[in-house]
Amino acid sequence: MRASEATRRVVVLESALLTFARHGYRVTSMDAIAREAKISRPGLYFLFSSKESLFRESVSHVLARDLEAIEGMLADASRPLDERLLAAFDRWAGRYVGPGVWDVPAVIADNPELLDPAAQAAPARFEALAIAAVEGRTAAPGQVAQTLISVSVGLKHQADTREDYLDRMRTAIALLIHSPAI
Repeated sequence: MRASEATRRVVVLESALLTFARHGYRVTSMDAIAREAKISRPGLYFLFSSKESLFRESVSHVLARDLEAIEGMLADASRPLDERLLAAFDRWAGRYVGPGVWDVPAVIADNPELLDPAAQAAPARFEALAIAAVEGRTAAPGQVAQTLISVSVGLKHQADTREDYLDRMRTAIALLIHSPAI
């Protein structure tokens, strides 16, 4: 695949996922995705045989890209652990909080039967990365990581803005990472 073709494919994948998030999987048409991606409908079908395959690949693409970025964030030992965790949770969920933001995680969660095995395993991979990040900093790394994930899920539905989400996640991280009881 040529570089320009690969770039075009990525643009289509990302446009598709935003369109699915905006309208929901069932309502979204290939025409709407083609318009959003600024590609002809036949061009879209040339790249993807069906709406289902486009959804599956767009979700896999975004989750793989996010997990790769999160892995890099958490591995960056030049930054304090609190900052690395906050950046990771922001990438995983925080950027989907607030007005005018399309809920990509919701459209993914609403259509589990359309996901490939890698996409289905993404939440467990994120949890494993979080556990590895707090290993050695707490006596119960699994519990700390799972609690942070639960807090993140709750805040995603409670916080009105991304900034509010980040402020509250910062507090949760500080409490859990620096608590002598855990």
